[in-house]
Amino acid sequence: MKSTRINDVIATQLWVVIAAYNEAPNIASVVRGLRGEGVRNIVVVDDGSMDGTAAIATSQNVWVLQHILNRGQGAAIQTGLDFALSHGAELLVTFDADGQHSASDLSALLEPIVSDRFQVTLGSRFLGSAPGVPLLRKLLLKTAVLFTRLTTRLPLTDTHNGLRAMTRSAAGRMRITEDGMAHASELLDRLAKSDLPWCEVPVTIRYTEQSLVKGQRNRAAFEILFRMFVAKLVG
Repeated sequence: MKSTRINDVIATQLWVVIAAYNEAPNIASVVRGLRGEGVRNIVVVDDGSMDGTAAIATSQNVWVLQHILNRGQGAAIQTGLDFALSHGAELLVTFDADGQHSASDLSALLEPIVSDRFQVTLGSRFLGSAPGVPLLRKLLLKTAVLFTRLTTRLPLTDTHNGLRAMTRSAAGRMRITEDGMAHASELLDRLAKSDLPWCEVPVTIRYTEQSLVKGQRNRAAFEILFRMFVAKLVG
């Protein structure tokens, strides 16, 4: 089997940003998974957690930043991106803290960028796999895809997938201002208005009982879709 481990040259340029909120049960295994794929530079942004997320992340020998208050995933990701950029990152990946992402997907996610074909890559569970995804969640995700295609003209197969990669230049042009979950839609809007070359890459999203309880509720997904629709009407 071909190794998915990131080579040393890429590892020196790459920073992985993890936004974490009350992820004490998962953060150590997520970091270990990334280390196992050769990732050296990892920054965990503890977004006002009430558990031991920050302490556990610190024990894993990664950079740990803390928001005193819970500001939202978008704000946490931008804090991490800013930190990575200030430390010379040339390649940046956003990675979820709940264990749904697979570190073995990183090489495929980065390959279109390091080969100078694209500046942004977006993970797609619908080109890859999403074992255990509930039917209602799948329908909501498909609805979001349709809405995003109509409003941005981007021929996407997946939206609101937190696994994405970008160059230093792209990260500077796609700055996040939405603090909450709507940041994912904001990034796609910015991408659509830019001339940045991008592509989707098949990835695996693992749904577990724990991640479904901890993760974004269906009601929240409805609210995001509604806010997206209203924003387009008044925008």
